[in-house]
This record gives sequence, C-alpha cells and structure tokens, in this order.
Amino acid sequence: MGRGRQRGRSQRKHFKESRENVWKRPKTDPTVDASGNAVAERPNWEPILTDNPNFEEYYKEQGIVKAEEWDMFMEILRKPLPAAFRVNSNSQFCDDIISILENDFVKSLQAEAIEGGELEAIKPLPWYPKNLAWHSNFSRKQIRKHKTLERFHEFLKLENEVGNMTRQEAVSMVPPLFLDVHPDHFVLDMCAAPGSKTFQLLEIIHGASEPGALPNGMVVANDVDFQRSNLLIHQTKRMCTSNLIVTNHEGQQFPGCRLNKSRASENGLSEDMPINQLAFDRVLCDVPCSGDGTLRKAPDIWRKWNSGMGNGLHSLQVILAMRGLSLLKVGGKMIYSTCSMNPVEDEAVVAEILRRCGDSVELIDVSDKLPELIRRPGLKTWKVRDKGAWFTSYKDVPQNRRGGVLVSMFPSGKNLKETSETTQENENGGVNGSEDGCKETDNSVVDAIPDEPVFEVSDLPLERCMRIIPHDQNTGAFFIAVLHKVSPLPEFQEKPNPRKHSSTKNADSTEKSPAEEAVVTADVEPVESPVEKVTEGDANNEKDDSLLEPEKINTEGETITEEKEANNISSHAGDKRKVPMQGKWKGFDPVVFLKDETLIDSIKEFYGIRDDESFPLYGHLVTRNTDTSSVKRIYYVSKSVKEVLQLNFAVGQQLKIASVGLKMFERQTAKEGGSKPCSFRISSEGLPVILPYITKQVLYSPMADFKHLLEYKSIKFPDFVNKQLGQKAIDLVLGCCVVILSDGEEPVKVDASTIAISCWRGKNSLGVMVTTADCQELLERLAERTPKTDGGSVNGDSVNGDSAGPEAMETA
Repeated sequence: MGRGRQRGRSQRKHFKESRENVWKRPKTDPTVDASGNAVAERPNWEPILTDNPNFEEYYKEQGIVKAEEWDMFMEILRKPLPAAFRVNSNSQFCDDIISILENDFVKSLQAEAIEGGELEAIKPLPWYPKNLAWHSNFSRKQIRKHKTLERFHEFLKLENEVGNMTRQEAVSMVPPLFLDVHPDHFVLDMCAAPGSKTFQLLEIIHGASEPGALPNGMVVANDVDFQRSNLLIHQTKRMCTSNLIVTNHEGQQFPGCRLNKSRASENGLSEDMPINQLAFDRVLCDVPCSGDGTLRKAPDIWRKWNSGMGNGLHSLQVILAMRGLSLLKVGGKMIYSTCSMNPVEDEAVVAEILRRCGDSVELIDVSDKLPELIRRPGLKTWKVRDKGAWFTSYKDVPQNRRGGVLVSMFPSGKNLKETSETTQENENGGVNGSEDGCKETDNSVVDAIPDEPVFEVSDLPLERCMRIIPHDQNTGAFFIAVLHKVSPLPEFQEKPNPRKHSSTKNADSTEKSPAEEAVVTADVEPVESPVEKVTEGDANNEKDDSLLEPEKINTEGETITEEKEANNISSHAGDKRKVPMQGKWKGFDPVVFLKDETLIDSIKEFYGIRDDESFPLYGHLVTRNTDTSSVKRIYYVSKSVKEVLQLNFAVGQQLKIASVGLKMFERQTAKEGGSKPCSFRISSEGLPVILPYITKQVLYSPMADFKHLLEYKSIKFPDFVNKQLGQKAIDLVLGCCVVILSDGEEPVKVDASTIAISCWRGKNSLGVMVTTADCQELLERLAERTPKTDGGSVNGDSVNGDSAGPEAMETA
C-alpha cells in the first residue's frame, strides 16, 4: 500500500512539472530558430481545413452536380451554414413573433446584411407554408459573437427556450412537409433525436385538429441512444403535448406489439381492444448516415470524411428502412431521408428497398409539391469506391472485398450466378458474400463476363427521389424519398422464419447472422435485451430475445402490481441504489395507470374540473411510480396514447418507454403543500390543456397586476393595484390557483388566445409558479400588445413575502 501511495505522489509530481513546463512561457515570448534568431511563437489555434481531395474526387466521379457547377458547389460548402429557425404554429404568440420578425428585425438587421454583401438579413423560406420558417444570412457563430446582433440572438434564445420557436437547419424541415400527416394519424419517427422533426410532426398534428380539441393521432419518437433520448425529451417538452411517446429502441428492432388472440384469452384480456398491433399511418425514417450534407455546420467532417463511411452504414440503413415499412400500414407513407449526398447511402438503399418489396411498395413522385423548393432528381447510375478502387458492377468486386462491398450498393443490385445460387440455398440462414442478406430473384441474375467492364443503370424510377444541393438555395444537403405501401410486404419479408424461431438455444448466446438481421418480422416481434445497450452501428451483432417462448414473456395486466414492486424492492434492499424496472426494461421508470379514485376525485373537486367527453380524467392519468402514496408527478395521455399503452401492457410491455404524455399535476413539496385539501398543483406545461375545464381556484387579473406578478414573482395581498383582486385572492383556498389575464372583472371565455399562469396562494401572498424565461417572454409579449400602465406599484419588500409556491418553480 505504501509503495502504491508513493507511486501516486510521484506521478502527480511529474504531471505537475509537465503542466508547469507547458504554461511557464507566455505566448508573447519569442522562440529561437535554427539560426539563433528570435521569431514570434506560432498561434496555438489554426483554422479548420475545408479541403479533402478524396471528397472532391468521389463526388466528381459520382456526378452529383454538373462540371460547370463544381466550383460554385465547393465554394458554398466551405462557407458557414446560415442560421435558420421555425416559428411554432401552435404557439399563442405565433402571429406576434412573425410580426416582430417582419416589422422589426428585417429592418433593424438590414445594415449588417449590406455590410456583409447580402441583400437581406433575414427572410422567410419561400417554400415553407405561412412564413413560419426563416433563413438568416448570418451563421450561428456570427449571431453569437457580433455585438450588433446581440438583441436578435437574445430573442432567438428566449423564444426557443419557451417553445415559441425552434432553431433548425432549413433542409431538416423538409421531410415532415412531404409526409402528408393528418391529425388522426399514428406517426413513427424511427431515429428521432435531437427532436426538431418530431416537434414539427407534433405541430402538424395539433395544427390540423379542431381548436381546443386534442388530436386523435399521436407521435412515437424513438432513438437508440439513451442520452440523445433525453435531448429528444427536452426538445419535445416545449410542445406541451399529451400525444407523444418517447421510446429507446434500436430502430431495426422496434417492436410491433402484435396481440395474439390466444394469449389474450389466456390472460383474461379482451379481444376487442381498440388496437391489437402497433402499426403506423406515417413513418419518418431519417437514418444514421455519414453526414457530409452537414459540412457547413460541422466542418470537422472535412478531415474525417472517406468513402468507407457510407459503405459501412449502407446495410444498417437498408435494415432500418425495411423495419419502417414493416411497421407501416397498407396505404401509409414512409419517408427515407439522410443528410448525406452519397448515392450508396441514398439511391442504393431506396433501390434495394424497392427490389425487396416488389409491387407492394412504390416510390412516389412529389415533384409538384413545394414548387419553390429547388431540388435535383435522384441518380440512376453511380459507382462504388472501396479502399481506393472504383467499381461499376458487383461483378468487378474481388472476392476478398465482398464483405465490405455489397451487391445492393450497385444500381442494378444484380449478383453473379454462383452468388445467387448460394443465396437460394441459404434462404433461411446466413447468406455468403452478402452482408446485408439480400435475397435475389431469378431476374436479378447475370452471367459473369471476365475482363469486360459493366456500367450499370438502374431500371427503377429513382428520379422520383430528391436531392437538395447546398448552392441551389444556400442550405445544407439532404436526400429524401417518399414511399407508399400499397399492399402487404412479400411473405419472406413480413412472415417469421420458422427455422429461425424453432431454435431452442438460449437467446443470450445466439448471435444473428446478417441475413437474419435483414429479414424483419411482424408476427413475432424481436425484443431487445434489457441489460445490454447496443448502438445502431452494431446492427449485425445483435442479441435476439425473440427466441423466448411466448409463455415466458411477461403478460401482466394494465398496471405493475404492488406485490411485484415490493418483491423488487426487497430483493434490492441491500443495494446502495434501487434500480427502477419498467416490465423487463432495467433502468426505466415504470408506466402505471393511476386508478386511485380518491386522489383523482380530490383533484377534480379542488379545481372544479368539470366532466367533459373531450377531456376525460379517469383512465387518462399515468404515473412513473407504482406506489400511489408517493407519486410526485401525474401525466395526462390522449386517447390514442392510452390505447397504445393498453396494448403494450397486454403484450408484456415490449415498448421501452422513456417519456409519455404531458405533465399535468405535480406534488407540492413546500411546507404548506402537504396539509392542504389537494397537495397537487397544476404544472405550467399542462395548464393550457386543462384550463378550459377549471371552474375553481381561478382569478381574473387586470393587466397591471398581471404584469406585476410576472415582474416581482410574488405580491402580498394588500399590495395588489386592484383591491378587489387582492380580496378574491384571500378568499381562495390555500394552494395552487390559476390567474387569467382579463380586461374586465367578469370571467372570460377561455380559448387559444387566453393568457394564464399557475400561481400559489400562500398565507400572506400570491406567488407565480412559472419559469423565469416564461415570465420574461410573457412580459415582452404583453409590452408589445399594450402600452405601459402606471396603475400603482408593488412594494419592493413584497418580493420576499410569504409564498409557499414560488420556491418550487417549474424546472426546464
């Protein structure tokens, strides 16, 4: 032990000396060259190189742009990407924000634009509906750094934080617009993080619904990475929606949750459930890619880029797209998209999808949609590069390279005769020479002709795909294909493989072959290991838990029983930290329908929540804790989300749910909160949804007092400008209340334009329960709508008055 400690001190000493040697000489000190002359020290920062000969050679050869456009193409790629942002169409201040952009910033930033050689500082994207999306001629770095742009930067930050605006790359806004989403659609975003497209899909679903009504549809946002899922939750939280489920699965293993009728009857479940399989009307499959379309935003890609990046992802992209089509309803649409310009990741994947699906899937021509969006048709011919060599046909690929260069990467997707015969022999097993397990048909076979080059051209309508090129409209690059499922997928794609599933080997010791990975199933859903976390890049090394016999899968009813939870807790009694369990998913909080009628009735009575078919409470409240006596938060779910949760419970909780529903109530932990008739306060996120149905604990405030509440956060009862309002506040029951902005004293009809905040009625004061950012944003919007009023003042010491609520602010 002594020797170890001595070694540690020695290491620290040497590290300290090394550190001192590095920083001892000031940057301004000269160094001495070989001739003994003093020269200034080179700066320790160098600009990022925006040059990669391999990149230029690759895309020149692929013919992405015409030769005469090449210099313009490269020039724009080396420039920083202009900032773009989108106004939330469902925000109650949507029109105000657009007005500020049009009438304030367009003019005030004009001088900066002219100085930079641009005609306009900011302008709406011409192809995005209703002027909701805007393009700036300043990069994000310029907006952050320039002093003259500080006010614009602060405006963008604030509106983005409160959810009125989303900063999003312009080309990233395109896919949801081509998806044709309706308010009653079930939508799956397969690879959703960081969440800007998910937010956009939710906007479309809510925007097309009847005013004041929740949509009948929903969005399931999935991402494989747990940390990115948290970012996704943070992004979508700003939308304040009860029509969202966030899951944490590998996209190629996303469960279909098919309810077997025999299993349902065995477990006492009704066969007349609203849905018996998780299928989607729309699927957004924005797959992981090499990302060279984001060079302007992420210039470090210049240094890293090589053609092998796209080749290595091709197989995974095919698998993800096939899984998306498997989960798509007949008649539904799926978008396959990437932020890559590489045809191996783009057209080659779409071509392989069409070959596998035959006549059951068609590529839609959307050239008449969004006519002001400039895009190029998809390529019908391309080459494959591997380790410095170019290949125009799979015939030319040496045998020792076929592990990395797949037949599906080529325009025709045709294989050699001997490879095709091997494929037929291994139809239900591994496929030699084809990592992605492509199953060839007879008409795909061509004879090998030695020493004769073959230049392939696809016979599929790939020109219906679209590629957005940066120099066309000063954007990033993007690829989009819109697919329509006209009939069930071919049997070998959708039906389970009997040979595969008849195996009695333990699931944890059975690795998938590439062919097994590629053939997705709908009847017997693959299930991820609850313990092992695998990234999407490890697609070919998955563990397959679908080999478990059905009767061994958890099929418990609608809630996790308290007895099971108690057993879990007791089994971990000796652990330092209790690991939450969501069914079989370790580390995820359980999802439980709240059935405590006493608790629900107390909330309804306290707030006077009226019964309404459009806003039912019973059966729509969920918690993330099996012990209802210690529930901290209660979430509200829409009808569609409720049905999916019921199905998920019926099939043994196959979905790994990271977040669900809208936080509606939160337990008040302040000293006065626990002893009141209702210990749950209304969250600021859920307030817009529940507001029309509240009849008690409501105050109608004139503008002066409403602004004072936002500014000072707490007001003592005698300090209200409107003395009647102060008296009405005193008359309220201690606890949470809602303050609605009103010109008059009479109750106002609540609609989408109603401005209200959650507050806490303490012993001597009224305090707001809203984030600082929300208060600031509301004050700015109100200042623009109305002239300033001097209707009295609030004593400075009232900020420190008694208020049980403001200390428990909403957290972001």
